[in-house]
Amino acid sequence: MSLRHAALGLLAKHPASGYDLLKEFQLAMGKVWPATQSQLYGELNKMAASGLIKVSNLGPRGRKEYAITDAGRAELRRWLTDTHEDPPVRNAALLRVLMLGQLTPSEARVHLEMLRSWSEQEHAFYELLRNSYDWSNSDDDFFLGAALEHGLRWSQVRTGWASWVLEELGRRGLARQAGSSTS
Repeated sequence: MSLRHAALGLLAKHPASGYDLLKEFQLAMGKVWPATQSQLYGELNKMAASGLIKVSNLGPRGRKEYAITDAGRAELRRWLTDTHEDPPVRNAALLRVLMLGQLTPSEARVHLEMLRSWSEQEHAFYELLRNSYDWSNSDDDFFLGAALEHGLRWSQVRTGWASWVLEELGRRGLARQAGSSTS
């Protein structure tokens, strides 16, 4: 996925200014596809230059509101239906776990407790988002809810997994202590 396609997806719902898009990004996509203000504004300029969006309204102080064009809708549709160009999934947190054997058990425990805590905080954020959103019966809200449900379930699974790893790490430590005391 690219920032371009995320912005096109938001603009397909309704015209918006760069500022409004950034707020919507932070709320709806911040955990999925974060973007900075400079990244978003740069991409809006590129999309306008390539005809995927157009300025639909000029407001006070030069505030531009953008709308998706037919070419932009076609590009969004192409991207939605063709997953062959998706990049491979990378997970830095799991890569670190693969290498925790390079740390002491207590250092590994600290890292795993931090990962569990982060997952719990993420789950609480998703719950807050779910409970504070004014849900409608629209298809857009249905799929927003589906993405939110993925975040809720994934953060819950990751929390449980981190707890399991911590328990197993504790068992390994007890087994090592028992083995060294019988020597």
